[in-house]
Amino acid sequence: MTEAQRPKVGADNAGIDDPRSRLRRRDRGKNEAWVRAFMEAAPYGFLATVDDDGQPFLNSNLFVYDAGRHCVYLHTHRTGRTRENLSDPEKVAFSVAGMGRLLPAPEALEFSIEYAGVTAFGTGSIVDDEAEAKEALQMLLDKYAPHLQAGRDYRATTDDELAQTTVYRVEIEAWSGKQKEVEIDFPGAFDLPTLPIPFPSRGDVANGASGDAEAGTEGS
Repeated sequence: MTEAQRPKVGADNAGIDDPRSRLRRRDRGKNEAWVRAFMEAAPYGFLATVDDDGQPFLNSNLFVYDAGRHCVYLHTHRTGRTRENLSDPEKVAFSVAGMGRLLPAPEALEFSIEYAGVTAFGTGSIVDDEAEAKEALQMLLDKYAPHLQAGRDYRATTDDELAQTTVYRVEIEAWSGKQKEVEIDFPGAFDLPTLPIPFPSRGDVANGASGDAEAGTEGS
């Protein structure tokens, strides 16, 4: 194979033909199949909207990717800033990401991290069709509780409950994904401590600190 025939690095990146999703580091870009799989597996995402005054707003939420419709569904309460910002269909951005190990280096500027993520661009709107909204909510339940079944383990969403929520659809127009992963024996690579969820209350922290101090005093 000649150099001219050799595939260029990043030549099959998702979103390569759209300026919104074009990557600077195309060597870390991923193809369509990888991006779809990551969107289906990611546990939560971030929806970026803008209000009439130009104020950006970021909503972190559970979501489900519908491959058939090539869109993202998520929901919030009947009121709130996301609903206000999407009272009419608007351009939005949606992102999912995962973090791996921290990668130290001899120079501070060269410190890095393993990561994977997808950013999507499109149009966000409120789902007004009740059948579609119920279907989207059921898709969310099926994603996060696949071992439970509507009608057997829980009652499906009723019309009254549907009226208390707002379902959104993000129609994806362009997206891209990228990943950085290094060899398992990368020198000095380390993981950050896992953030406990639910985050400890101030009282729990105080009690824990007090107990540790007392134990330390007693053992000294």
